[in-house]
Amino acid sequence: MGTTTIIPDKITSTENKSTRAGFGSGLLQLGRLNPNVVGLTADLGGSLQMNAFRKEHPKRFFQVGVAEANMMGIAAGLTIEGKIPFTGTFANFSTGRVYDQIRQSIAYSDKNVKICASHAGLTLGEDGATHQILEDIGLMKMLPNMVVINPCDYNQTKAATISIANHLGPVYLRFGRPNVPNFTEKDVTFEIGKALHLIEGSDVSIFATGHLVWKAIQAAGILSKEGINAEVINIHTIKPLDTEAVLASVDKTGCAVTAEEHQRNGGLGDSIAQCLALNIPKPIEMVAVNDTFGESGTPDQLMKKYCLDIPDIVDATKRVITRK
Repeated sequence: MGTTTIIPDKITSTENKSTRAGFGSGLLQLGRLNPNVVGLTADLGGSLQMNAFRKEHPKRFFQVGVAEANMMGIAAGLTIEGKIPFTGTFANFSTGRVYDQIRQSIAYSDKNVKICASHAGLTLGEDGATHQILEDIGLMKMLPNMVVINPCDYNQTKAATISIANHLGPVYLRFGRPNVPNFTEKDVTFEIGKALHLIEGSDVSIFATGHLVWKAIQAAGILSKEGINAEVINIHTIKPLDTEAVLASVDKTGCAVTAEEHQRNGGLGDSIAQCLALNIPKPIEMVAVNDTFGESGTPDQLMKKYCLDIPDIVDATKRVITRK
């Protein structure tokens, strides 16, 4: 599929905005562009930033209450009449709570439902382990027919939201709660399954997704001052994986680091490792949560405690280079 290159000195952020706000903005724009787009929420329309769509298109918005399983069934039914439903609730309730309904009513029958999931990962923060799902990417990517997307900032989430309406079939769109640096280009076209090549490098390939992309860029800056030339690639689409971009990069650098706000088991790291094992086996280190639940705390505190911060990417990079 190839990659799109962004010149490193242009990777800057002048504002912090949440990815959930990007989803809300994208959904509002979609509502104006496509009359078949409808919104559904399970009592969390405000948290999902869906209220602007709801206000502008009240007859195309459905508040189902705290009934997530019912919401997935309704969404599947709406597709039969040509509607494009966007469901909205927290990532934990969008996947773990309704896995049976997604598997049977949406994925198995290849329904055109867009499962939009906010407050994913540890950066949900103080709500604690019961809400901080770290297994959702694994759950979703194992389902046949399901596309899995995890954008990195406001602009990319907005673009992804608009793009998935044109994809025929089920999509899992994952985003988060906190304000994070907004550094991708405004109004850029989002291409499902096409990695974004952010920084050229020759010593190591860093594949990052979601909130960890910005941290990977910062880690690359630290590494460059130590004479390590890191390549940074934004894997916003975890399924289908851009295997061409992954293999081309690692064939050049000889080793890989993955960085994600997810369990080590079942996430991006697993996908990259499988890709390498089947094609060009090379050393890999994974920056991810190591088989544990989260806890209450601020996003920054939790990212540090569970080793998902900039120094952790730097350390993983140095370890993997020694294994080349």
